[in-house]
Amino acid sequence: MENKEIQIGLFGFGCVGQGLYDVLNMSQGLEARIVKFCVKDKNKKRSIDASNFTYDKEDILGRKDLDVVVELIDNANDAFEIVSRAMKNGVNVVTANKKMLAENFSELYKLQQENNVALIYEGSAGGSIPIIRNLEEYYDNELLSSLSGIVNGSTNYILSKMQFDNLTYEDALREAQENGFAEADPWLDVAGYDALYKLILLIVHAFGVILKPEDVLNVGIQNIRIHDIYFAREKQLRIKLLAYARKENDKIRAYVLPHFVSRESELFNVNYEYNAIEVEGAFSDKQMLAGKGAGSHPTGSAVLSDISALTYNYRYGYKKLKKNGANGTAEGANGIVEDDFPLKCYIRFSNPESLKELDILSIEEEYRSAKTNYVIANVSFKSLFNLKGNKDTELFVCVVED
Repeated sequence: MENKEIQIGLFGFGCVGQGLYDVLNMSQGLEARIVKFCVKDKNKKRSIDASNFTYDKEDILGRKDLDVVVELIDNANDAFEIVSRAMKNGVNVVTANKKMLAENFSELYKLQQENNVALIYEGSAGGSIPIIRNLEEYYDNELLSSLSGIVNGSTNYILSKMQFDNLTYEDALREAQENGFAEADPWLDVAGYDALYKLILLIVHAFGVILKPEDVLNVGIQNIRIHDIYFAREKQLRIKLLAYARKENDKIRAYVLPHFVSRESELFNVNYEYNAIEVEGAFSDKQMLAGKGAGSHPTGSAVLSDISALTYNYRYGYKKLKKNGANGTAEGANGIVEDDFPLKCYIRFSNPESLKELDILSIEEEYRSAKTNYVIANVSFKSLFNLKGNKDTELFVCVVED
């Protein structure tokens, strides 16, 4: 694709699609043009003329003159069909759809190999933070021991507004929605699913293992109350929703959970819509990448970088995945994930009966008052899966780091 104008077919013209269009028009080094935009809603007002749009996916998937198909829609099932069709047609694909990637990674990996095409997705895991390419290139031969970080701007914004402005969860969420940092239906963000999908992708490139979303724990911040913020403040801590993975021997501990973060951690001062990912290696020690993890232009910039990489015939090497052979597939990941260990947690509750959802091994501290009740306890990690996806539980659980 070198030395010629790149022809792009774009699916989706929402927040990220508009961002890509803007940064592409401002780019001075990349000769590329979106020749057709495919969208679903014919009645939505858009910033460019309606003649640019089609409402029939075949107007893009049926073309033979495209260099890249860029997929930036919300629906994961429709996105998978688009991406699969494009790759089967021999066209390289760029996407930022972390849910679609995480739920279908094994199949998408096979399609890349079978059709000799590239599937690039830097914008799916960290917005403007170039974490995937760093894991692929810089850390390709490094023995990584862990990665952890703030990978969801919506929840980090909510937690920061509660921390600094003493807002309730409901008011902080409303402000996040008004400022475009949270969706009208925020469940995937606040329940930790968005962070979970990103963690699945990071684990592929950090450890060479494909995990299924249903096999990895995610518990979000939807049950947080201002009392939890007060508790953290008294201890000179901050609450952050972290995606975490650690490899020890042949086992991986992986989860998304709120954590108390101390001043000693570089994540302590990563606030509002900013994200940060800390990578720890046997030789390189700890290194952190930080930046805006969400938003139109930051994510659009990451997508444009992926398009630019394709002009140099770039594709992910998946060195660690290939090295692991059969253990790299989701089907071979059984037994790789460790789920039988104690985890020290702060658990705030109203009704003591709700604690029965968890297998509490030992209690180190207990507090009860008219306003709030909590325990600090060692909990069987496996029992925390009882809280995964549960909209009704009143427990707020936060990891206490020793």
